[in-house]
Amino acid sequence: MQPGHLNPARLPSGTRVGPWRVLERRGAGAYGAVYRAFGVEGGAGPVALKLALLPGDERFAREVELLSRIRHPSVPRLVDHGSWQPPWGLPHPWFAMEWVEGLSLYEWAHVLNPTSRQVLHAFARLARALAATHAVGGVHRDVKGDNVLVSATDGQVFLTDFGSGHHVGAVPLTSPPFPPGTPLYRSPEAWRSVRLPILESTPAYAPGPADDVFALGVTAWRLVTGEYPPTAAPLDKDSHVWGPEGAGPKPARVVNVRCCAELSELVSRMLSVRSEARGSARELAEALERAARKAGPEAEVPLFAREEAWPTDVWVVPRHVVHRAPGRLKRSWLAAASLGGAVALAAGGMMLSVQPGEETEQRHASAAEESKDGGTVALGDTALTAPVSLVRTPFAWSTIAVDLPPRPLPGQARPDATGRCPIRGQVPINGGCWLRLEIDVKDCDENYSYYVFKGACYGPAFPKPRPATSGPAEHVGNDCQ
Repeated sequence: MQPGHLNPARLPSGTRVGPWRVLERRGAGAYGAVYRAFGVEGGAGPVALKLALLPGDERFAREVELLSRIRHPSVPRLVDHGSWQPPWGLPHPWFAMEWVEGLSLYEWAHVLNPTSRQVLHAFARLARALAATHAVGGVHRDVKGDNVLVSATDGQVFLTDFGSGHHVGAVPLTSPPFPPGTPLYRSPEAWRSVRLPILESTPAYAPGPADDVFALGVTAWRLVTGEYPPTAAPLDKDSHVWGPEGAGPKPARVVNVRCCAELSELVSRMLSVRSEARGSARELAEALERAARKAGPEAEVPLFAREEAWPTDVWVVPRHVVHRAPGRLKRSWLAAASLGGAVALAAGGMMLSVQPGEETEQRHASAAEESKDGGTVALGDTALTAPVSLVRTPFAWSTIAVDLPPRPLPGQARPDATGRCPIRGQVPINGGCWLRLEIDVKDCDENYSYYVFKGACYGPAFPKPRPATSGPAEHVGNDCQ
């Protein structure tokens, strides 16, 4: 790739970003890519270098500000930040964080088969990390298993991926009804906040510390049971359990009898229907630590009874760990929603907003999509740094898909009020109009103007210029919001 065509989503090894030199890419999300990098001088590193896909992305400045405020051993340390100026365009923000090698939380549970006491200790550390975040006026807003990393060297637990986070004084960047987050982990009070009709002037729901605690409870419930609990979304058949007089989901111990009583009770507390009953993250951490000390022999029983090997032709894990089968995943239309379907409200209730021809694809998430823990909302740090990789590539050329930008590009054509693009053949995605290109995905991957989306190559559609009249030709376009 020529230097003049450097793609921030796929920088070649050796590319310099500030004082860091890229070694390899570990993955990408909707807003940025993560690279393993080392210092150009002095051999510092490695670091996890996160680079924005779009110039001037304000999310990066907000994440840098939030991380700079937090000082806690269970939150990766912010090392450096700056702006990368490619030869061909505008500057892209970046920042470097402490590198952590390990497994995501659910992978750790499948591999280690922990006891209730080990889970109590792990969640106590996560609650402490949340308490440190809340103490500086921050909210994580996307707590889940795939955003928790367990170090392979010492078992330390890290809360990662603050790309959806918010802090006091930060400018809102999202539209109603909800800010970024994974629907499967959304609190009942967030779902109850939605009122019809939703107008542009309607403020988005503002998650607070209690929402983070609830999401931590969903994480614990899924780790212990292997399933997601019911959601409070109106279309979920079991959403009544989250009503004002509801009892919440079944205790984890009812689903998995090997879970000790102390852990089950604290998971239920985190999932309380009333937000005030959950307590603060600090209070929760103290309760988890106390339970870990006082729980009896029952807390030493592994959570899962049966040993099953993961297929050796699919996964590779470090040699010092034991293979285990992934837990069962509860199917939900919300998994599809979190992977790209926007939530829209209609007179009859709440439904998914999907594009023509995509109904089946978005309403029924595949098992592979569900294994991503409800979808990657921000960058998915743990998925990028965990030493778990595919052995057998599914195709002759293995593509690393980059999501389309979360909003239209400047000047890009947009759908009309009916959701249709102005020219036949254009596809409405993420608020913009796109053209599906009949070229090989690997060729699409090499061109910064194109994006890989659901196994196909797409390019942005732009309006045709108006015919010239008495003056220079005017171009019809829409300003980027």
